[in-house]
Amino acid sequence: MRLFLDNDTDVIMNFDYEDTARAVIEEALKMLDCPLDLEVSILLTDNETIRIYNRDTRDIDSPTDVLSYPGLEYDRPGAFSTEGVLADCTDPETGLINLGEMIISLDKVVSQAAQYGHSKKREFAFLVAHSILHLCGFDHETDEEAKEMFGLQDEILDHLGITRDISD
Repeated sequence: MRLFLDNDTDVIMNFDYEDTARAVIEEALKMLDCPLDLEVSILLTDNETIRIYNRDTRDIDSPTDVLSYPGLEYDRPGAFSTEGVLADCTDPETGLINLGEMIISLDKVVSQAAQYGHSKKREFAFLVAHSILHLCGFDHETDEEAKEMFGLQDEILDHLGITRDISD
């Protein structure tokens, strides 16, 4: 798995963004038995920039914590297949399939960590786990979908030892 991470903020926290994101993504893909060679892009930004993305792509003119833009379509969540993968989803130089892009507001990471009483690393890892599951076809529109997706998020973070009781 190749990770592209771009931080367009000056926000510095006491953990490495790329190492944390990579660990969460790799754990999620391992748990889902993903057989594909993938690349994922992450943009770390502020509330104003994510508000603009949210407005322009979802018609919601307010900041949010994370946005997910899947590069693939699925018959069912986590059902990975190269069948039907469009050429524009594959990097011609590397052969890696673009799983998608996530955009995370670091402003929201800071405020939500304080709101929920856990570390910024835990909040960041939670948002990466949430987004990678969206990129793998999971959603939380129904109670059943939410139970499955949120259960997977907790399992990913638990496997990595990133729990709610860890503080900054």
